[in-house]
Amino acid sequence: MTEPRVCVLRAAGVNCNEETAFAFERAGAEVREIHVNQLLESPKLLGEFGAVAIPGGFSYGDDIAAGRILALEIDETLGEAFRSLVERGGLVIGICNGFQVLIKSGLLPGPSPDGPPIRATLRDNASHRYEDRWVRLRPDPSLCLFLNDDDELELPAAHAEGRFTVADESDLERLASDRRVALRYLGPEPGPAPYPFNPNGSAGDVAAIVDATGQVLGMMPHPERALFPWQHPRWTRERGRRTQGDGARIFENAVRHLRA
Repeated sequence: MTEPRVCVLRAAGVNCNEETAFAFERAGAEVREIHVNQLLESPKLLGEFGAVAIPGGFSYGDDIAAGRILALEIDETLGEAFRSLVERGGLVIGICNGFQVLIKSGLLPGPSPDGPPIRATLRDNASHRYEDRWVRLRPDPSLCLFLNDDDELELPAAHAEGRFTVADESDLERLASDRRVALRYLGPEPGPAPYPFNPNGSAGDVAAIVDATGQVLGMMPHPERALFPWQHPRWTRERGRRTQGDGARIFENAVRHLRA
C-alpha cells in the first residue's frame, strides 16, 4: 500500500516544520517539506499530496501581524490549490502560527453553507504577553476528522497572539451549533476556563476550529510537541499512565483517514 503523502509547508521564520514532519512520519505518512516559494511557482504540486500542514513559528517574522504575509500568499496565489485539495478529500492542518495563517487567508472559518460567513480572528493574548504553558483540552462533538474520541488532551501552548475572537456572539453560537469547534480549553471546575487554563482569553474557551467539511483544522496548542510520554511535565510522577503523548493521536487520526 502506498503511504499517504503529506506536504509540510516551509517559509521564512517557520520553525516547527521538522517536528511536524516527524509527527506525520511517525504516524505512517510519507512527508515532504516544501518551501512556499516552490508552491508559488507551481501550485499544481499540491495535487501530489493528500494533506498539507502549516507548522508553527513566526512566518516572515510576523512583521505585519502573526501569519499575515504567508496568509496573503496563500489567498492570492494558492487559494484555488488548497480548495481543490479539500474538494478531493484532502486534509489541512494549521498549528499555532499555521492557525493564524488559515484564519487570515480565509480558509478558516471558511464558507458557511447555511448562512452568512462567520467572522473570526486571532488577536493578542488578553494577558498582553507571550504565554508558554501546558493546557488541558476538551474535544467538542465536531466534524473534525483529526479527532475521533472524547478523551481530554494535554498539549503545550506557546504564543502571543492566540485569542480567538468573533465579531458577534452569534458567530460563536453558530460555530458550536454547526459542530465546528474542535477543542476548548478546560479549567479545573465546570464552566468557563479562567486564566491561565485558558491562556489567551479566547471567546468560549475555543482552542481549535474546523471548516464546514471537517477537513481543515486550525489549533493553537502544539500536538507535535507531545508525541512521547516523557515530553509531559509530569511524566515522572505519572509513569505508566501514558503510552504516548496526547498529540500523537491527531496525526494518527489524519493518516488513518487518508488511508481509508
